[in-house]
Amino acid sequence: MDKFSRRNFLGAGLLLGASSLFAKETTKAIVNKNPEFIPPVVAFPEKKPMKTISDRPPLLASNRGRELFTEAITPNDQFFVRWHLPDMPMYVDLNEFRLEVKGSVNTPLSLSIDDLKSKFEPAEITAVLQCGGNSRKYYAVTGQATHGVQWDHDAMGCAVWKGVRLKDLLTHAGVKDSAKWVGLNGLEKPAMEETPDFFREMEIKEALEDQIIVAYSMNGEDLPYLNGFPLRLVIPGHFSDSWVKMLSEIMIMDEYRPSFFMDVAYTVPDNDCECVISGSDFEYKRKPIAAMKVKSVIGYPLPESAIKKGSRIKIAGVAFDQGKGIKEVMISLDNAKSWSAAKLGEDHGKFAFRPWSYDWEPKIKGEYTIMVRAINRIGNIQPMPDEIGWNAGGYQYNAVDHVNVKIV
Repeated sequence: MDKFSRRNFLGAGLLLGASSLFAKETTKAIVNKNPEFIPPVVAFPEKKPMKTISDRPPLLASNRGRELFTEAITPNDQFFVRWHLPDMPMYVDLNEFRLEVKGSVNTPLSLSIDDLKSKFEPAEITAVLQCGGNSRKYYAVTGQATHGVQWDHDAMGCAVWKGVRLKDLLTHAGVKDSAKWVGLNGLEKPAMEETPDFFREMEIKEALEDQIIVAYSMNGEDLPYLNGFPLRLVIPGHFSDSWVKMLSEIMIMDEYRPSFFMDVAYTVPDNDCECVISGSDFEYKRKPIAAMKVKSVIGYPLPESAIKKGSRIKIAGVAFDQGKGIKEVMISLDNAKSWSAAKLGEDHGKFAFRPWSYDWEPKIKGEYTIMVRAINRIGNIQPMPDEIGWNAGGYQYNAVDHVNVKIV
């Protein structure tokens, strides 16, 4: 089956998959108001059955556990999905699709996928993709509610991305001296004219960094449709809200263009702690979220597991940060009174998941809390839950992860 026909088929499959959820169009609202609500599990095209928080726009959560969050690479068919606008193409015709590079350039470009693969040097990088609201539900531990979908640690993954360096595209187009910003837009559109496009911006100097790529491949395959086919911007070390999906337009600009998603939606207080210290939700200077914070998550054992006394188990998970690299991961089995070093797994690069493990042979029955914290190479360390600063959007949560288990 050729690419065009296959994508037509996937588009039809997406409609069929979504149709089973039309009766649940308010799923996202239900989840936000009722944290005990259990999302339905649905198999969308190119995906294994996943928790479906919303079908329009698609929001699919990965399943926390041994297979996903103890390994460096997340399989495509279990990789989380987070779209923002409900109007997305049901298929993309590669014979017609073009990536436009325009604006303040000497030579505007209109490039097909074949052009990108044949005319530019390929670039590859292994990097974590994490929603800015990943782990948002754990802000509840602080006693303060947050806006948005109450994600568990299920809006993150790590993949090998392959494509073209953004700077090579800009160089080929010839950026004018007056240019200061790069604007990026994709094929997803709002349902109403009043709703703003999912438009993202970065400074020219950032766009020229080597690691930023326009990806057409994910883990050795074409990008999955729901993860941004045919092109996705990859900004290693940054939250996924800036990783524009179905990227179709690169606009070089002399001036900054106001953007709802950068100026209002994905923002935190512009202070040292990036948290609300006092005052109303909207009574502070804001800045867009960008670089991720050091973080580690327990993939095994699962919460509330029952483990037989004397068993030899391997506590395992992943750690990552904004690209400084993980120095060490520490485990506590006594409510943070003491910490022991976990064993670090293979290093897949400074922007990737770093697997870790810790051998444990519990000898006394009872309830235990396993805690994990990571430290990166510049000394950043995960805070305890009561130390983390709160923000109304529930962004950037990175407190010490914990799992309660019972030894029987």
